Amino acid sequence: MIHSLFLINHAGDIFLEKHWKSVISRSVCDYFFEAKEKAVEPENVPPVLQTPHHYLISIYRDKLFFLSVVQTEVPPLFVIEFLHRVADTIQDYFGECSESLINDNVVTVYELLEEMLDNGFPLATESNVLKEMIRPPTILRSVVNTLTGSSNVGDKLPSGQLSSIPWRRAGVKYTNNEAYFDVIEEIDAIVDKSGTTVFAEIQGVIEASVRLTGMPDLSMTFMNPSLLDDVSFHPCVRFKRWESERALSFIPPDGNFTLMNYHVSSQNLVTIPVYVKQNICFFETGPCGRLDITIGPKQTMGKTVEALMVTIHMPKAVLSANLTATQGNYSYDLATKVLVWDIGKLNPQKLPNLRGSLSLQSGAPKPEDNPSLNIDLKIQQVAISGLKVSRLEMNGEKYKPFKGVKYLTKAGNFQVRT
Repeated sequence: MIHSLFLINHAGDIFLEKHWKSVISRSVCDYFFEAKEKAVEPENVPPVLQTPHHYLISIYRDKLFFLSVVQTEVPPLFVIEFLHRVADTIQDYFGECSESLINDNVVTVYELLEEMLDNGFPLATESNVLKEMIRPPTILRSVVNTLTGSSNVGDKLPSGQLSSIPWRRAGVKYTNNEAYFDVIEEIDAIVDKSGTTVFAEIQGVIEASVRLTGMPDLSMTFMNPSLLDDVSFHPCVRFKRWESERALSFIPPDGNFTLMNYHVSSQNLVTIPVYVKQNICFFETGPCGRLDITIGPKQTMGKTVEALMVTIHMPKAVLSANLTATQGNYSYDLATKVLVWDIGKLNPQKLPNLRGSLSLQSGAPKPEDNPSLNIDLKIQQVAISGLKVSRLEMNGEKYKPFKGVKYLTKAGNFQVRT
């Protein structure tokens, strides 16, 4: 299925390549580089590109491109999901997915890719199974391997591969038994100049960190599961139980994993947490423009809005910005024409305001379109959709674990038009 994998950094350099069936020349990536040049942002590169003899399927993660080369028609989402698994595994093994860490652990990365794909088809993609086959690198293990000439590859077949629960290794033991879940929601929204919501939806995920002894059987129920439109689960979730009772029942993998992804697309269920009053205008006569932005809380369920930031991609004619911020700091990059206003925590008693003048190139025509505002924010301990976990229970083991659920709302593609 997958013939080759190329890892490409933000600058467009190939720093790692792996071939399974036959070696494919690096020149196949030229089609990808052409598409990357045309895209304004790295995220805008088309995930599937057709060439005369191949299909190029890619993802963009942590400022890296994972580019796979396929010679026959395959379901693109299947390949995209596998590439995300590769990125997740690298992050799980080394703490983060970055070019420097991959280069520092290149032998382990090649060993992982060899096990994750067999003759071009996915084989072992579960973190628990991989960690039994290829032990995660540590300083002590690296020293021992150097002195003895041994490798990180285990000499036994993973116990999970032989059971009906391949995602969990056998004989797990912990002194502190704990299960923590993070419900993280991202708002994607477009708000027009008058403050009316043009489009709004929520992408949600439940991240789990489970460290429990033995073979625990967990169940999670929600107060309002009818909110969820599209759901996708980790293979451990019993789907029939979800269909009949709208409850999550599962034997969890050991460690960190994504339990569930969901989608809330009904606009009447998506609340916009902040409002923006803005006025950006450019004058016909005189090389000048004005900017005035005020942000306030709208529906935050009594919680504080944090990490608030406004990013504006200005027209090319704008030379400089002479502004005053009542809260936070602003910066204007002359090369990229990007204005960033870093507000921080939103104070509802004294609303943050940014106002002042914009200088344009002399003789340049008035910009045809006003720039849009991109909003970043975080709200701790609230799921903006209203989703709430009502109960988390464990069966199959006699001990009582520590357990908890945290909520986080943040902005995804949140745009205010001017």
